[in-house]
Amino acid sequence: MPNSPSIPDQTAVGARARRTDSVAEIVIRTLGEFVDCVTPETPDPVTGRRRDTGVYRGASDARAPLLTSLDRLGGIDPAHSKADLEEHVLRNYIRYSRPHAEGRATNDWEELISAQHHGVPTRLLDWTYSPLIGAFFATRPVEGPERARAVWRLDWQKVHRAFRFPPLAMLIRDLDELFDGDHRSSPWRLFARARSASPFACLVEPPSLDERIAAQAAAFTICSDKWQSFDSFLTSHGLAETLTRYVIPAESVAKLRDQLDLVGVDERRLFPDLDGVAAAIRRYYG
Repeated sequence: MPNSPSIPDQTAVGARARRTDSVAEIVIRTLGEFVDCVTPETPDPVTGRRRDTGVYRGASDARAPLLTSLDRLGGIDPAHSKADLEEHVLRNYIRYSRPHAEGRATNDWEELISAQHHGVPTRLLDWTYSPLIGAFFATRPVEGPERARAVWRLDWQKVHRAFRFPPLAMLIRDLDELFDGDHRSSPWRLFARARSASPFACLVEPPSLDERIAAQAAAFTICSDKWQSFDSFLTSHGLAETLTRYVIPAESVAKLRDQLDLVGVDERRLFPDLDGVAAAIRRYYG
């Protein structure tokens, strides 16, 4: 990954930019507009390539905050109502998943990532290095009337600098240094931290526990605070500028979804198994 965390030029023709709630917001109506927005205007001085360094997250509701699955456990009105069950949830996943896991998780951090990957509520938030994969998840079919969707971009390197982490995504072995560098970190210690403990957020690159993680260029953010949305957490620490929300108007969702099919970003490729094949066929002919 390039070391320079420069934000791409966001004045592509057709895209409309504004700032709401301290988070930059850009309206995109086509896949081409989106690609133009996230492509840096000038090459990186180190690599000589025009590659964005952010990570992306698709949202089926443009106005929804960045809530983790743990935040949503028990509902979102209010959110965080069952955050105190976090430790119980992971303990039960570890207890009951082992017969099916084929020994893939080698420590408790990997168990946490495996739990998130399989839909268990955790404080991890899914991201991808690919803006097109973020757009895929933003435009997946939903029930009811069509609504505006969003793709969030996070300048994670700026977040790392703010919390004094290296300008590299964390690996599992790096997580041991989260708490004062004493090499005694664990999910359980994270769960036990008081609200008054030093706050932090960072990006974690998971091991490829299966083909889906690799296919989706997956990454996760982990945050010390489980009592507010991730965007609220960043804003409260003066880091709202690390987020950009690319809004897809309701009337543009279907077109952008079809354009993703044209470039081969679909369920069959991002869920490389029979369920992914079936989902792609079901949506394509639906």
